[in-house]
Amino acid sequence: MVTKNKVQGINYLKFNKTKIIATIGPASSDYSTLKSMIRAGVDVCRINFSHGDYQTHLQTINTIKEINEELDTNVCILCDLQGPKLRVGEMTGGKAELKKGNNILLTTKKIEGNKNIIHVNYQNLIRDVKPGERVLLDDGKIEIKIIEKVDSQTLKALILNSGILLSRKGFNLPESNLTLQGLTKKDKEDLIFALKNDIDWVAMSFVRSEKDIIELKKLVSKSNPRTQIIAKIEKPEAVINFDKILECADGIMVARGDLGVEYAMQKVPLIQKQIVEKCLAASKPVIIATQMMESMIENPTPTRAEVNDVANSVLDGADAVMLSAETSIGKYPLKTIQAVEQIIHEIETNSNPYYKGKKPEKSSPTFISDEICFTAVRMSEHLDAKCIVGMTFSGYTAKKISSYRPNCDIFILTSNRPILKTLNMVWGIRGFYYDLEESTDKTISDTIDFLKSKNFIKKGDIVINCSSMPLALKQRTNSLKVSEVK
Repeated sequence: MVTKNKVQGINYLKFNKTKIIATIGPASSDYSTLKSMIRAGVDVCRINFSHGDYQTHLQTINTIKEINEELDTNVCILCDLQGPKLRVGEMTGGKAELKKGNNILLTTKKIEGNKNIIHVNYQNLIRDVKPGERVLLDDGKIEIKIIEKVDSQTLKALILNSGILLSRKGFNLPESNLTLQGLTKKDKEDLIFALKNDIDWVAMSFVRSEKDIIELKKLVSKSNPRTQIIAKIEKPEAVINFDKILECADGIMVARGDLGVEYAMQKVPLIQKQIVEKCLAASKPVIIATQMMESMIENPTPTRAEVNDVANSVLDGADAVMLSAETSIGKYPLKTIQAVEQIIHEIETNSNPYYKGKKPEKSSPTFISDEICFTAVRMSEHLDAKCIVGMTFSGYTAKKISSYRPNCDIFILTSNRPILKTLNMVWGIRGFYYDLEESTDKTISDTIDFLKSKNFIKKGDIVINCSSMPLALKQRTNSLKVSEVK
């Protein structure tokens, strides 16, 4: 039980600066497995609304809360909205063999498909898709090109490469200007469920412009404004409009699945690096997602390429790496977490993924606060400080310090309990509840005593405190103090 006016500690068993997001599903949702995964390093649990039902999701949410209570952790919850999913219909016998050079019809008519005609669930097909544009079936495994309009519901296309198309597989329209709504009826229902259960982050699929994020924010603000929004970058339009999307969103996910289908694959690594760099400059968390440890769905060890993929995401400066099927339906969810944790630990211990971010601009309305955070991080390098301690209520100071990627621990104090879980998504941050507002000096003294008691610091260590004076006014960070632990 945590008593009032005390610092609440967090019992970290495995802690890396780069956070680990695990998608929870049948392979990982039971109490014992999920608890073991959190002990092994999971910081964020993702609930994918593309699968499962509300009863299952609610049970998962309650399990996470129980484990947080037992372990005194702040594992947060990310709910991922499905978005509009474009799929082909049922195929005769469950599949059809499509051969290069043959023609095929795409139709919105409800029919059973075969090698000559397939049903698609996109009602605006005729209006949005033009002759000469490509259609990618089953994550790009089969490519076809539109030849002409046949009637008000049907297009004719040329098959560009052979393959087997199964029922209900997805399709992409990378060259078409789609008129789909960003939020479907299902998304809105799922959002109501998520907000009712006080989740911390919600991810929006199929984002094309800042307008999509603004629409979602209006819905969120009506019932649970503390919930923050992740924009999934998976469409070419989102890359084009990225700067404005970043301004509106609270965080970004580089969703390399659809992005890798709709863009030439060789372009995705550079896009990933550019997005991470911009997120660091904006002090907003960025997640790298999709196929990070894909082979571990079936195998107990990753490929060397997967190890390098995770390592490069850490070196780029990503806040978090995300696992999908590897932990939701894979055979080795715990081993996957352990493998990712080991990779992250090795890179963060023996490399230099630190001191990034953009120097504050004098024209910024938050320049003074930003400059103090920036200076604290640079001082931590020069003084070989053990940690930076910051105080926050909104989370701004924590995100700002984190964005400069110091090579020391970041401890954040807040009297705003919900923000503790929100910040668990953010690189490097360990959060603690603290509600004593007597004085800044008293807070610093309490912090040092507490960190010593938890063996986070020891005699002779340098501690840098960023805080607001006077403390009770909860102003932006305006002071910095360097202390040597006695």
